[in-house]
Amino acid sequence: MDAPREGRKSEAAWKKMSNEELEKQYSPSRWVVRLGAEETMRTYSKIGNEATQRARATRRNLLDVPCGDGEGDKLDIYFPEAVSEALPFLVFIYGGYWQSGSKDESAYVVDPLTAQGVAVVIVAYDVAPKGTLDHMVDQITRSILFLQKQYPRNEGIYLCGHSAGAHLAAMTLLVNWTKHGVTPNFKGFFLVSGIYDLEPIVYTTVNAPLHMTLEDAQRNSPQWCLEMTPTQPMDPACHILVVVGQHDSPEFHRQSREFYQTLRGRGWKASFRELHDVDHFEIIWKLTQKDFALTQILLKTIFQESESHVHPTFGLLHKA
Repeated sequence: MDAPREGRKSEAAWKKMSNEELEKQYSPSRWVVRLGAEETMRTYSKIGNEATQRARATRRNLLDVPCGDGEGDKLDIYFPEAVSEALPFLVFIYGGYWQSGSKDESAYVVDPLTAQGVAVVIVAYDVAPKGTLDHMVDQITRSILFLQKQYPRNEGIYLCGHSAGAHLAAMTLLVNWTKHGVTPNFKGFFLVSGIYDLEPIVYTTVNAPLHMTLEDAQRNSPQWCLEMTPTQPMDPACHILVVVGQHDSPEFHRQSREFYQTLRGRGWKASFRELHDVDHFEIIWKLTQKDFALTQILLKTIFQESESHVHPTFGLLHKA
């Protein structure tokens, strides 16, 4: 899509890029360093499928739980061995540029977290072209409302989203929960290699099935919304970690760092991490490993361990 790239931040570097460079910046598979693009995508899918099959075979679970009125409003819940209503819940929102991906192949983090007493929820949403971005945001909102109503004694809801899933998780920061009559017990957010300003996407082939207008992109950009209409933190103690892989593209790095800075500037308890020597896909498939740095961060945040108990792989992280 060729169009004048006007509006806020006219000085933004991406607006000076050629169409080819912009396309490359927003094509994560072109930045992988160990495997080729096709092999990386095959591995990503294979590990996700195997992790999901293993979780369904070995963990107590509730599958395809309806959480709304729509056909696509479903979620899977995986429980630790000791089932209780008073559990911490980690909600995982998969990526796929809002046009691919499925909860049925995204249970990467189930085994290591349920083994430590955390319930894991994998949320479905209607990807494009069936679903619009507004609809996807509404679906994630409904899934959180359902979870809070179903498990009101939970010990905290933690959202973890990857790529497009990180965008959808970030959009819940802007929801007027009072309007819904339920305030989720949010305790933490893990926004992994996400996109928070959707305007550049409008001018790439990613937008072909999304059919986003500039207005659509702005309305569904947490970066833009926080800048234009600052939103007060729901809970000042709720921690938001914005994390990006070392081998993510420069634009993904910029998006993550700027969103972190905007959150901090608006009073949110946010931190930024660059995870050493992982690309856009490894950063998620390695969540199947209990000793992976990001897995340890999830557990540390949920259980508020002291720094002295943090796994040594935390040394791979760099704080802004």
